[in-house]
Amino acid sequence: MIEDRLRSAGYTLVPFGAPAELGVIHTCVVTREAEAKSRKTIHRFIREHPDALVAVIGCYAQTAAEAIAALDGVDLVLGNDAKMRLPEFLPGLARGVPVVSCGRSGRDSFTVPFLSQGPPIHRRVNLKIQDGCDAMCSYCYIPFARGRSRSRVFEDVIAEASALLARGAKELVLTGVNIGDYRDEGRGLTALIDRLNTLGPQPRLRISSIELSNLPGTLLERMADPGHGLVPYLHVPLQSGSDAVLNAMRRPYTAEEYAAFMRRAARAVPGIGLSADVMAGFPGETQGDFQQTCDLIEQSPLFHLHVFQYSEREEVASARFPNKIAQETIRDRSKTLIRLAAEKKHVFYASAVGTIRPVLFESRRGDFWFGHTDNYLDVCVSSMESLENCLAWVLIEESRGEMLYGTVRSVQCLPKEKAPLE
Repeated sequence: MIEDRLRSAGYTLVPFGAPAELGVIHTCVVTREAEAKSRKTIHRFIREHPDALVAVIGCYAQTAAEAIAALDGVDLVLGNDAKMRLPEFLPGLARGVPVVSCGRSGRDSFTVPFLSQGPPIHRRVNLKIQDGCDAMCSYCYIPFARGRSRSRVFEDVIAEASALLARGAKELVLTGVNIGDYRDEGRGLTALIDRLNTLGPQPRLRISSIELSNLPGTLLERMADPGHGLVPYLHVPLQSGSDAVLNAMRRPYTAEEYAAFMRRAARAVPGIGLSADVMAGFPGETQGDFQQTCDLIEQSPLFHLHVFQYSEREEVASARFPNKIAQETIRDRSKTLIRLAAEKKHVFYASAVGTIRPVLFESRRGDFWFGHTDNYLDVCVSSMESLENCLAWVLIEESRGEMLYGTVRSVQCLPKEKAPLE
């Protein structure tokens, strides 16, 4: 969206290493490592482009505005509310006098300054519907960077979705910090998804990440409905399989409640792709706690994990917890989880061989085209013809590494029409 607005303001986007007159560094603080990478990227751009204007935006800009503005070479610092208005700050921006806009967000519903027209879209595209979080998990820094939970105005979401579809988007990925919290004028997430499903042409709809505590059971019904565009995929953060650790994290569910939902989802939606976040090394996590996490994952239908090592932030409650875990132990537990995730993925990918799945193709290397199935598996096919932004039925013939290989059976399928016969 920011790229669109910059182009409409007359800017031409160039690769990161190319000569540039403006650098925009969109920053993250979800872990200490992310924050360090943000600082490194800022310094690198300034070093390689000493005469360029430099704008630092996003979460690190929100939480460390004064420190960033003090860096020699930074000209503009925009927090999360102001970053979408980046082009408005650029005219007249002077070197050596940093401009800072990092106000805190309230709870009111918000709109987003999207463009009604723009260049063609050839890939799945994110559609932001919510921001902020009220959960205050004991380890989480996000509420400090994003503020309290708030939802985007219902009709504003629909208007942008319609514009994206008119530009060629075939799949919309609903994003936010805690999208299960979505509510605008009494309409929740299911109502929004059902309204998006009526837009023409009917898009594939995907949930980016959603918490178990506010996940509507109606989503499984939509995924199982062959006439609905909501794809059979859910990313539901787990964090730990130990009730003791979950309680210390202030997570509002038990390990069994999480495992029971995974089993229910797998029964309700055949072939559903299920993934999760999981954390290694939370303060006080015993070897027994960690083993409970591994056991839950191994016995569940989860096929993919985002593994995080516990990252200490002095601002959050867990920084004051006793029984910190040694870094070496955290790394070892992280490696164990990564190996377990690889095994789960291998089994799930192998189970897809011989099936026919709808795939949206987004990129190519030579004669090979790459895309994702509805349940979010990576697929590669060989084709001399262009498959860019094509939604096609693919016969999955082989699983190798972290990739499925297959043959296109028919092109431009509807999101959930019946697969052609083998």
